[in-house]
Amino acid sequence: MAGSDKPQIYLLTPPEFDLPTFQDQLAAVLDAHEVACLRLSMATRDEVRLSRAGDALREAAHARDVAIVIESHLALVRDLGLDGVHLVDGARSVRKARGALGKDAIVGASCHASCHDGMNAAEAGANYVAFGPVGRSALGDGTLAERGLFAWWSEMIELPVVAEGNLDTSLAASLVPVTDFIAVGEEIWRQDDPAEALAGFVRVFG
Repeated sequence: MAGSDKPQIYLLTPPEFDLPTFQDQLAAVLDAHEVACLRLSMATRDEVRLSRAGDALREAAHARDVAIVIESHLALVRDLGLDGVHLVDGARSVRKARGALGKDAIVGASCHASCHDGMNAAEAGANYVAFGPVGRSALGDGTLAERGLFAWWSEMIELPVVAEGNLDTSLAASLVPVTDFIAVGEEIWRQDDPAEALAGFVRVFG
């Protein structure tokens, strides 16, 4: 947990991928590293593609005792036998998701850089909140989740917190004492050897 132990890895899929190729890459990463959770984070709204990917990635994840959640698509969680959902609209849908999925499902919420949203998500029944992006990008409005937000959260709030968005190893190293999970996705998938790229992050955890 934050402040007492090193963070765990929270893995995001790329927004677009060729399923057979990605299955092989994912298997190599999961076999090389201990991963706490996998998020199916595809940009498509095509439920056939999402379902095919969800089935394949659930098998890979569950075979290695890794939880898998899907981003936003609440209705697919039970159909695909997934462990839960990751919501991208802050606290707004947390109560609905909790009611739909029950108390045992994972419900996570992206709260961007808003401590207020994070606290509302916690009160509504989220299992964790994610803040980000922590690194600069041409995307978005330029608002970053600063280290101070994670430091305050980890000191004051018991609910686990995830750091995500445009991370590099130096940013990850600075967040090690103040976050429960480091989320990486395209940071490693765009490299020739994703498992080795993830090893670079794991090394800074100490």
